[in-house]
This record gives sequence, C-alpha cells and structure tokens, in this order.
Amino acid sequence: MNFQIRDVFGGLTAGIVALPLALAFGVQSGMGPAAGLYGAIILGFFAAALGGTPTQISGPTGPMVVVTTATVAAFVDVFGSLEAAMGAIVLTFILSGVIQIAFGILRLGVYIRYIPYPVISGFMSGIGLIIIILQIFPALGHPPPPGTEETLAQIAKPFAEMNVTALGLSSLSIAIIYLFPRITKKIPGTLIALVAATGLSIAIDADVPRIGDIPSGFPEFKAMEIFHLSAHNLHIILSTAITLAALGSIDSLLTSVVADNVTKTRHNSNRELIGQGVGNALGGLFAGLPGAGATMRTLVNIRAGGVGRLSGIVHSLTLVAILLGAGQYAALIPQPVLAGILITVGIGILDYKGFRHLAKVPKSDAIIMVTVLILTVFVDLLTAVGAGMLIATVLFTKRMSELVEEQTKVGPPGTISPEKGWPDEVIPENLKDNILIKHLDGPLFFGFANKFLQLASALPSTKYLIIRMGRVPYLDQSGLYALEDAILSMEQRGIEVLITGLQTQPRVLMERVRMIPDLIEPENIFPDFESCINWLKQQQID
Repeated sequence: MNFQIRDVFGGLTAGIVALPLALAFGVQSGMGPAAGLYGAIILGFFAAALGGTPTQISGPTGPMVVVTTATVAAFVDVFGSLEAAMGAIVLTFILSGVIQIAFGILRLGVYIRYIPYPVISGFMSGIGLIIIILQIFPALGHPPPPGTEETLAQIAKPFAEMNVTALGLSSLSIAIIYLFPRITKKIPGTLIALVAATGLSIAIDADVPRIGDIPSGFPEFKAMEIFHLSAHNLHIILSTAITLAALGSIDSLLTSVVADNVTKTRHNSNRELIGQGVGNALGGLFAGLPGAGATMRTLVNIRAGGVGRLSGIVHSLTLVAILLGAGQYAALIPQPVLAGILITVGIGILDYKGFRHLAKVPKSDAIIMVTVLILTVFVDLLTAVGAGMLIATVLFTKRMSELVEEQTKVGPPGTISPEKGWPDEVIPENLKDNILIKHLDGPLFFGFANKFLQLASALPSTKYLIIRMGRVPYLDQSGLYALEDAILSMEQRGIEVLITGLQTQPRVLMERVRMIPDLIEPENIFPDFESCINWLKQQQID
C-alpha cells in the first residue's frame, strides 16, 4: 500500500462527513449511536484494506439501515427486549458478512451488471422514501414506530402533538445542509448542521429527545451472546442475513461503479465483496451496524484527494479518535437534528432522473420501476428486486419476440440474421487517423448496458466517434442511460459523437428524454454510414 498525503486528507474529510451519519444511522436502527460508529470504524477499515475499490469509503448506509432497523425491531418483538435479542442480532450481522465473503469467492460480483436500471431506480427510491417516512416522528419530537406501515398508520399523532422546538431544530439542520455549500464546500454541511443545531439546542436548553451516552472506549465483544440462542430462531436469522448480504453487495458494487466513473479506474467486484464481508462479519462480533460502500462519502474522499486504500483506513482511524475523545459531547446531540440529517439522506437517494422520465421511457420500464418501488416500501427489498427482475425478463422476452415477428413480416428471408461484417464501411485515407467506429449489433438493453459502458470507456482518444446503430432495433431504459453516459464521457474528452442508422424506437425514446437535441444534435445523426463519411469530408479535418 503506497503512502500518499492526499489519502490522509481524503480520509480525514470522509471521516468527518461519516460521523453524523454513523450516529444518525445507529439511532434509527434502534441499536444506539455507538453501534453506528462501531460499524463505520470496523467495516470502513477492513473494506478499505481488503476490498476491490481503492477509493471506496464504507460504513452504515441508508439502504442497509432500512433493513437493519426492520431486523432489530422484529427480533426485539420476538425476544421482548434489545438485550434479549442481542444474540440473534449479532449472529445475523456476522452471517451476512460470511455470506458476502461466499458471494465473492463464488465470483458473483460480476452479475450486478445484469440488474436493469428500473429495478435499481425503484428500490433506491423506495429506500429513500422509507428513510424519509421513518424520520417524520423524530423530526417532530416523538419516538418512531417500528416500521413504515406503522408510521403511516399513526401519521396524524406527531402533527397533533408537535414539539415545535424539535421541528425547528430538524428544519434548521435541513436548511444548513442545503444552503451552507453555497458559502463554502470545504467544510461538510452535515457537520455544520450537527454542530450548529446542537449548540443552539444547548444554548436555549431545548426540551427535546437527545441520543444519550455513547461509550467512550473500545466496543464490547458481543459474540458470546450467540450461545444463548435456541435452534428454532435460526431460519429467521438466516433469511434476514441473506437479505442484508444481498443488499450490501448491490449497494457496495453500485458505489464501486460510481467510483470507477469518477476516477476512470476499474474495481474488482469479487474482491470488493470479500472485503465488505470481512468488515461486516468482524463488525458483527461487536454489534456494529452492517453497512456497504457509501456513495456520498466515497465521492467526498475522491474530491478531497483520496486515491488509494489508505484513505479508507484514515477515515476509520479518524472515527476512532472521535469515539475515544468526544463521546461525552455526542450524547448532547438532539434526535431531531439527526432526523433532519437523515431526511436529506433519503431525499438524496431518490432517483429524480427516473421519476422525470417515467412517462417517456418504455412502458415496461415504467411498470418495473413503480412495482419495485411499491414492493420495497410495503413488502421487502429481496421480494422487490426478485419481482422486478422477473417482470423485466418476461417483458424483454416478449418485446424481442415482437421484433422478430415484425422483421419477419417486413424484410426478406434472412433479415433477422444480419450478415456478418459491415461491407459499406469504406473510409478515406485522410480520415482514418481522426475517427473511431463503434459497432452495435442487437438490442441495447440491461444485459449489455454495463458492458457497453466498459467498451466505450476503453476507446482511445480521437476527434470523432461514429456509433453505428443500424442493427439496434430496441433501447430500454438501462441501454438509454448507458448510451447517454458514454456520449457524455466522450464529450468530456473532446470527442464529437456521430450516430448512423438510428432506427425508429431508439430515436423516439432519445427524443422523448431530450437526448436529441440536448446531447446529440440532429445534424450529428445520419441515415447511413456513407452520408456520415460525406459530411466528414466536408469538415476538412486536419
């Protein structure tokens, strides 16, 4: 591991950003703020040291805390108290990490690319809604019910018995987080919100719930609680651990993809799962919250200079220093302040792009997104993802069958099996050094979208890129956004993108979401390769 001073700055900044989130997630989970800190410290350290994404910062995340909160509430209901349920909770956390390690050893990490965009969009937005809903009670000064449905069923109560001071503190936190970056982005808005709102609550002696004492030493070893369990609870523990492992894996690898796009690197999916699994399993030994790669904290690390594994390790050591030296002060933090911070987290998770294009993308993608969102909020995540994948597969198969039938009716025999090669591809000698050609053959859909992005990012620099789409009969939402990301990436590199042979369905979809003309000008779209070459000849390329 190479030492770089930039990693120290990146890790310190990420650690400061992680502090209020770790505390807030710990409180929301029902395990207490210390559990959030323990999870951030242990997972953050081992995922950085052993994982496959050098710049990734790991810890409790919004999606993971949603499942963790439901898990803790369910076990407390079964066992009667948090103390009595601790063995089941700890074993669940440990097993979730072990299962993630197994995912990595079995090389399942590569399959993240086959999850359609509408499925990811639906469950991320669903998780964002859950976080927001669960913070309504704390933001108004009341203890939260155990789940989303219970919260919605009792939603009138906190408004009827509102703690105005609590509402003021939560609103102040939200306002600071959104407005402070306009002053400076060098200091995280979440940290300013935490300090300012807490300081105000102390100054006015506010009568609001506070998070209470946080242990100032190292975490207590909790694994011995496992031996108090009886066998009849194991099936519930295993099923919950699988849910946490699956969600943690998806959440981490999505963040790895984001990190790749920003740093122009390639992560190792299977190694990342092993690192995450080790961190979650070891964190579980001390009742630390399970977590995953955290997108916001990872981006903060990268923007602050982090380039390697040391940044994630420094992030964890920063939290250790805070745990050992500032626990007594953290006890004064009002719960409404943490609720305000978490509301902004939930808002940030919502997929606004997906909502904005809901009426413009193929109806099948819209149906998948809405279905997954509803199932995520009111059933559970694994059911939502499973249902979304099943619907996506069935609808895609149906659409491909329809395309084959259309081509069989309209074209001559053999139309559905295009000849190999591109016989019309004649390039003048004076253009060869200034253009690259990317051939697409077949539908650009969720199964190929990630691969297409990888191929596009590997293209060398040039002046023009010609994307030949004459053999692309269909774009789904995943393919559409992959194409958009690829074109944006080319433009950032100073490469002008030209498209030839664009068929009806892809063109209509691109026009609906305004990729045409906002991203690709109509003048850069040609009916065939020959007309594109003729246009290039007129440009007098040097």
